[in-house]
Amino acid sequence: MRMTLPRLARRVRVRAYLGLGSNLGRRDRNLGAARRRLRELGARIVRQSRVVETEPWGDTEQPRFKNQVLEVEWAGTARDLLRAAKEVEREGGRTPARHWGPRVIDVDILLFGDERIDEPDLVVPHPRLRERSFVLDGLRELGVTAFG
Repeated sequence: MRMTLPRLARRVRVRAYLGLGSNLGRRDRNLGAARRRLRELGARIVRQSRVVETEPWGDTEQPRFKNQVLEVEWAGTARDLLRAAKEVEREGGRTPARHWGPRVIDVDILLFGDERIDEPDLVVPHPRLRERSFVLDGLRELGVTAFG
């Protein structure tokens, strides 16, 4: 089922950072499709880090990941961006599976402006941001020095 996001009333665009990851199928193609779909859903990709190959985190008995960090401008709320990220994951073929298991595509909100959010299904800054060197390296590559 394809979700249609409502027209976003918020006109001020927030600078947000997203983490993309894929370790199943054609990983580079999966990342490209996620970037394209995020743009279609309203994210303006300002810059993107290089794509890096990383060891799996958490559950290590799975294929290596390709990861990337995106700097985007978003005209909605963090909750709107989460809905868009979940739609990208569903459309990309992600299905509910084991925690930290393999996935076709993963889209995480790392930072959303200077907002701090602590809700059951949305925590910003991302709660494990500082534990993942590929995320920190990607953020630094994009000029981010404060990680929340």
